[in-house]
Amino acid sequence: MKRAAVLIALFGCLFTAPAARAETVDLLLVLAADVSRSIDDGEFELQRKGYASAMTDPRVLKAIVGGKHHAIAVTFVEWAGDQEEKTVVDWTVIRDEEGAGGVASAILSAPRSFLGRTSISAAIDYSVDTLASAPADSEKRVIDISGDGTSNSGRIVTEARDQAVAKGITINGLAIINTAANPGFAYHTHPPGGLPNYYKENVIGGHGAFLLVVQDFGTFADAIAQKLVAEIAGLPAPRRYLGLSVPSEGWPLYKRRG
Repeated sequence: MKRAAVLIALFGCLFTAPAARAETVDLLLVLAADVSRSIDDGEFELQRKGYASAMTDPRVLKAIVGGKHHAIAVTFVEWAGDQEEKTVVDWTVIRDEEGAGGVASAILSAPRSFLGRTSISAAIDYSVDTLASAPADSEKRVIDISGDGTSNSGRIVTEARDQAVAKGITINGLAIINTAANPGFAYHTHPPGGLPNYYKENVIGGHGAFLLVVQDFGTFADAIAQKLVAEIAGLPAPRRYLGLSVPSEGWPLYKRRG
């Protein structure tokens, strides 16, 4: 009887023991890359290599090591039309060059996920769900949306953006000016007012949100690296790629300005 009582007490302790606390990092970051059909194979390769190169950029590694917790958690997502979203690289905590190199290799080795339409709203919704499943905690949760065109699939972009922002998530944008796109995509890649203005009005949002503009895929790697440094270290957005300015107080103030 005594032995049974001891076993019952032991199992009771096991089942009532508190769960281990998640690791705290300086940033939870979803890198969400557009792989819709307006991006041809050559541009896709440049984009992939750009992300991989940025992960191991010395400036990015320095920003990671210099943070309060000396670590960030990153996941890489590709998206196209509605219901076309895929996690290419699952959540990874990066503390050093080895961890960053692992993410870079995984990005380069994966096959292209899609070749469909463009649903920025679905990309945001998927990224929000992805943040909810992160294995680490952070006060900063950021979704990076990079793309070369307007949303033409799924629900209204601003609805998805507003719901994400209401949860305390920041959405930063990287508008890629695709000068080599098929003429049939002209209205999609070069909307009235320009793609940067479209991203500013419909995509980015949250505290400290900013938009970078890349004039071609060839400068993508440097833009991503500088963007990551700004997000990790909380620095101002790099002026070289800064598009239409966003108030430092973030998206809510911009919204009130209309």
